[in-house]
Amino acid sequence: MPFGLGNSSGVTSMEAVEKELQGFSKKGGAATSNLSAMDFWLITDAGYEPLGFVLGNSVMSMGVSGGFATAFKGLQRGELTQLTQLMYSARELSLQRMKEEADMLGADAVVNVNVEIIHRSEDIMEVVATGTAVKRTGERSSRPVTLQVGN
Repeated sequence: MPFGLGNSSGVTSMEAVEKELQGFSKKGGAATSNLSAMDFWLITDAGYEPLGFVLGNSVMSMGVSGGFATAFKGLQRGELTQLTQLMYSARELSLQRMKEEADMLGADAVVNVNVEIIHRSEDIMEVVATGTAVKRTGERSSRPVTLQVGN
């Protein structure tokens, strides 16, 4: 069965996909996204419009005293609670900043969220949260969707 975007009757070719995407860009300009083509179809078919790619990040340092304390505790068994708490704080701050970007776009939700922890050095780490901000634009399509998974 054809799989459609938005309110179209069905998308069965790349030309139809391009036409549908051009309709989105005429509404408010281009939008960036980290969605795959299938994710995009499913989101629009569910009654949402991708608004743009959103990002939040935080860079944290253990500091000199924190680094020494963690190194010392690292010689013993058990959780490094100070480092664990720092990672949780960095993650929450990154997600909060990503949400603030989505709010500025007028989004109802952020989908396809990815959180990445990057160790810049022994004492510095960065947490980056990315996703696509979406806004509810209508009701879910009543068209049946058939997904084919091939080898």
